[in-house]
Amino acid sequence: MAPHPGIDTDSIKEAARKDLLDLLEGVRGKKNLVIEQSLAGPVGIFVKFSTLQDYGVDRVFFLENDNLDASQKNVVFLATGEKANQCLAIAGQIKRLQQSSSVEHDFSIIWVPRRTLVSDRILEEAGVLGDIAVEVLPLHFIPLDQDVLSLALDDPFGDLYLQKDPTSIFLAAQALMQIQHKYGLFPRIIGKGDNAKRLMELLLRMRSEAAAEESTATSRLGVMPSSTIESLIIIDREVDMVTPLLTQLTYEGLIDEMFGIKNNQAEIETSIIGQAPGQQPKAQSGAPQQQSLKRKIQLDSSDKLYAQLRDANFAIVGPLLNKVARRLAGEYESRHGAKSTSELREFVNKLPGYQAEQQSLKTHTSLTEEALKRTQSETFSRVLEIQQNLVSGSDPTGQHEAIEELIARDIPLTTILRLLCLESTISGGIRPKDLDAFKRLILHAYGHQHVLTLHNLSQMGLLVARTAANPFYIPVGGGGSESKVTNYSALRKQLRLIVDEVNEQDPNDIAYVYSGYAPLSVRLVQAIVQKQHLLSLTRGSADLAPGAGGSSPAQGFAPFEHALQSIRGATFNQQQKAESEAAAKARRMLTGGGGGQGSGQGGGGKEKTVV
Repeated sequence: MAPHPGIDTDSIKEAARKDLLDLLEGVRGKKNLVIEQSLAGPVGIFVKFSTLQDYGVDRVFFLENDNLDASQKNVVFLATGEKANQCLAIAGQIKRLQQSSSVEHDFSIIWVPRRTLVSDRILEEAGVLGDIAVEVLPLHFIPLDQDVLSLALDDPFGDLYLQKDPTSIFLAAQALMQIQHKYGLFPRIIGKGDNAKRLMELLLRMRSEAAAEESTATSRLGVMPSSTIESLIIIDREVDMVTPLLTQLTYEGLIDEMFGIKNNQAEIETSIIGQAPGQQPKAQSGAPQQQSLKRKIQLDSSDKLYAQLRDANFAIVGPLLNKVARRLAGEYESRHGAKSTSELREFVNKLPGYQAEQQSLKTHTSLTEEALKRTQSETFSRVLEIQQNLVSGSDPTGQHEAIEELIARDIPLTTILRLLCLESTISGGIRPKDLDAFKRLILHAYGHQHVLTLHNLSQMGLLVARTAANPFYIPVGGGGSESKVTNYSALRKQLRLIVDEVNEQDPNDIAYVYSGYAPLSVRLVQAIVQKQHLLSLTRGSADLAPGAGGSSPAQGFAPFEHALQSIRGATFNQQQKAESEAAAKARRMLTGGGGGQGSGQGGGGKEKTVV
């Protein structure tokens, strides 16, 4: 992936690394580090264990394992303070160590990314708050690659849509405010969805509060819009629930489907990819040798071969690997043609690179062979067929017999639930009689413990019964009102969600990712930044609306406003303007000034236009 021209992800990574190491250095001497398991992966992206050792970390424990020992006087906890169970676990381990150890320990807690009232209250009630030095690591965006930033939260989807906990929206706003402080205001904030709108409004409020607290006009926040970032586009996940329910058909997507990718790493069985280089098992006599069943592999753009394969449709991965194998074989054989000492030296210097590429080729070839076994199975083909029939608009009841057959075959429950949630999302619910029948089948086949699973899916609106107020083929939205349900029947044509002819070898449209289905969320982004391409798909290249030929986000969603009426959630197009010098002076003179968001002038003269 190419580095993003506007945001320096390396500086974000280095700042996070420096902040953590400074906090650890502040605890003098050797120390044990107790880290929350969900933070281990994100922290490992910007700092290695060997570096932690250089800053006095002796041993690392997972908080969830509750196995902290008394080997060091200094104990540092690294955890999130958003949830009560983590705070209770820390309090319990501190009290246990205080009671069982003869050593008087010094405890420190580093909260990520903020200190909360909940954490303080729990530690105070446990009677340990006074014994702890509390620090904060403001870790917001984690660079997963040169052009990908992530909050790396543990379960934001469940928190927001099931528990109705808006903390993830607040943390996203804090992270985006850091970007604005460094690079200037987002000139325009455009988006779709109710939670996306809440995030936009929170950003505006934070900007007003930050401007009111500024004692000088030197901060880039409030002075001028960014010269490197053209716009911020926010899409609520609730707007497009269909895409994550479908089977990913790119190389990276299939690895994620089969093994799971988390924090740029995947755990793969050694029976598939073998032992790590330099760790080959040695022959031993007697008892069978104990070998690691899995090993982690790094999956990011540092692997040049993976960078070529990750976004390719799996159908063309085999030929790509063959091409790379022939190139490496040719380059390696070229050593026989070296005639001079300098040519031999040049080959020797390149040899480590060849060996690394050869190892990468071996790993990805093994992964591809394993993926081929799964994609060529009858079950995979049947599931894919049901998915494609549903997204293309076929009668969903015609797929029920195939889903019942899959249940009888005892395929994983997650696959069945994805199919049922896909039908429910696309069709505005499942017929009550059919939904009850599927629930009975699932409970009989997979166990009655999944009553709670089915209830949670219903609470999130993913698996619901179709009601008279929500019929299948009646369009929703219109008259400027916000839609409550997405009408995929209309959107298939309005935004060309189904593309019959897909060029997988040299793709020219995002539909190649799902072999014919274009994700709705991507189409919404294209409606802002790739208007010509989307218009050529939906209306033909000769039928461009006046003024819609460009790709400037300043035009918002135009000319696709009619399609937006078929999509659930609010639509917004908010411009952020530079604060005038007069307004800045007035703000510095007045205390508590700054105005509200809806005044049209408050918060730096913002112009609020909500579509």
